[in-house]
Amino acid sequence: MPLPEIDSRPDLFDEAERWSVDELRARQLERLQSSVRSAYDNVPHYTKKLDEAGVHPEDIRSLDDVRLLPFTTKVDLRENYPFGMFAVPREQVVRVHASSGTTGRATVVGYTKADITTWASIVARCIRAAGGRPGDLAHISYGYGLFTGGLGAHYGAEHLGCTVVPASGGNTEKQIQLITDFKPRLIFVTPSYFLSMLDTVEKMGIDPAGTSLQVGIFGAEPWTEAMRREIEERANMHATDIFGLSELMGPGVAQECVETKDGLHIWEDHFYPEVINPLTDEPVEEGQTGELVFTSLTKEAMPVLRYRTRDLTQLMPGTARPTFRRMAKITGRTDDLMIVRGVNVFPTQIEEIILEIDGLTPYFQCVLTRPGRMDELTVRVEAEPAAPESSYAGMAAEIRHHIKSRIGTSAKVEIVGESGIERSVGKARRIVDERNL
Repeated sequence: MPLPEIDSRPDLFDEAERWSVDELRARQLERLQSSVRSAYDNVPHYTKKLDEAGVHPEDIRSLDDVRLLPFTTKVDLRENYPFGMFAVPREQVVRVHASSGTTGRATVVGYTKADITTWASIVARCIRAAGGRPGDLAHISYGYGLFTGGLGAHYGAEHLGCTVVPASGGNTEKQIQLITDFKPRLIFVTPSYFLSMLDTVEKMGIDPAGTSLQVGIFGAEPWTEAMRREIEERANMHATDIFGLSELMGPGVAQECVETKDGLHIWEDHFYPEVINPLTDEPVEEGQTGELVFTSLTKEAMPVLRYRTRDLTQLMPGTARPTFRRMAKITGRTDDLMIVRGVNVFPTQIEEIILEIDGLTPYFQCVLTRPGRMDELTVRVEAEPAAPESSYAGMAAEIRHHIKSRIGTSAKVEIVGESGIERSVGKARRIVDERNL
């Protein structure tokens, strides 16, 4: 069944989407200079870091001078918990969001009223690029609360003029009932949770290709082209990628355009991107893979200089939005890297192999152990309900073969039955580290 005919409607471009590249670069420089000045004058952390680096705001005379600035990391944000990175008095901050803090202190971010408006406008731009329209009914399955996903999508959809259903995460059967009854055209959701929703839809006796959904805006975790194909084939809807991170703003930093799906256009009027070699910290050539680094250009409450995202991608020229450069889909994170017997392994590489094999679901986990002196990787994968147990050994052998031949390391593989891998209503937990480090 062909997918719905949708484009991202160039006639709905906003002013910045119509700028020439030269105009964009001129605006970026003005905003970079202003952002550095604000950080230096108002954030003690940046005052100290810039002074130590021997850099003053007046030294930023071109966009290339961004490389003079020190990097910002998640550790910096945690060390300044809770409000030490704010550039305005706390009384001018109208909202705070925070990470879960599962690996230490939470990272707290703040927004002025103008920041909230900016955020809503760029998420609205994302929705248009994905094929959304004013008046669409948008079902939001991102989590609400301190996580930026739910409220970020919510305000952006309302800014565009959509009707919003704030479903949040969880209570899957209720969400499916709402989709069946309300007939939304758009859905915001993590790809792993949406696949879980599709499984539940089928168990409820509903054809997932027959719902009203035409456009999915999927984010908050890396996902592969194979996962996109599965979603589009099962649900007969467009699956587009959105990128964002709480430390920079939230969802809406970059978005795929529905007619091309060839990478995410970065909204460079608000965020200046770099891609660096994570080992040398030097920039890589355009088209080469490295670590994504962002500098905010318009944030008032909390300007961020050269934030190391740990996400791995590459920069490419713009296509459907020619003024703005694209970033490739995130292939992994430097902190998701598993080194198994000297070989670099990312969960997305494992996922690509699993999705090629009939009889397996997309639900898997990479379990790291150290029974002796060497790390060992065990890949646990859930079989489809219809797959006979007699097929498990063959599927496990095929996965082991592909991991060895493509990635270059050995791994144990365990195939488990239905519901054998934990489900998540948010980001999927792909790595389980059971090593006694």
